[in-house]
Amino acid sequence: MKPPSIATPAAERTCSAVRLLRHSGPPDAPLYSMKPLFLTSTLLCAGFSVLLLASVKTDYDHSANFNSYHTYSWINVKAGDSLWVDRIKSDVDQQLTAKGWSKSGSGGDVGVTAFGSTRNQQTLDTFYDSIGGGWRWRGFGGDGIATTTVENTPIGTLTVDLFDNNTRKLLWRATSTETLSDKPDKNDKKLEKAVADMFKKFPPDSKSY
Repeated sequence: MKPPSIATPAAERTCSAVRLLRHSGPPDAPLYSMKPLFLTSTLLCAGFSVLLLASVKTDYDHSANFNSYHTYSWINVKAGDSLWVDRIKSDVDQQLTAKGWSKSGSGGDVGVTAFGSTRNQQTLDTFYDSIGGGWRWRGFGGDGIATTTVENTPIGTLTVDLFDNNTRKLLWRATSTETLSDKPDKNDKKLEKAVADMFKKFPPDSKSY
């Protein structure tokens, strides 16, 4: 079965134009003369598909003991559309539950936030300002790896952060690009796959990273 296409309209138009060019030769043109152009067009269209695949990156505080965390509660989710908010929470809940964590209405060991950019260019600065200060989201302390501050969030990006609820210190971050759109009714499977990829190696183990 062929995988579903994820190309944008621009990419589809480009690939269609290439296919048209590939078949624009004389009807009686020998088959071997069309092979180089066929190969070129195939590689070009494949390249567009690769570029448009969701890209997931994770980072975490290497000084944290993730075995000491067993419960979590949601702090806030913002994604521009209520459908996205519900689906993001559901997909993250599914992954954390599968890892043996339990959700608490409030006061869990870990606080979870999620920020998705769909129709606008809001930034994580704006998101965290809206939920109050004190959340140390800009980097990892101790011996952890410093994370890149996201100042300008591209449309389609989803960021999930986990905090120690006692210290408000960032423990873990995952970012996925090309994940959200303004059509949540058509991209729920793509979101589910992206969130699963985010938590594929969760909880982190310094020996496996």
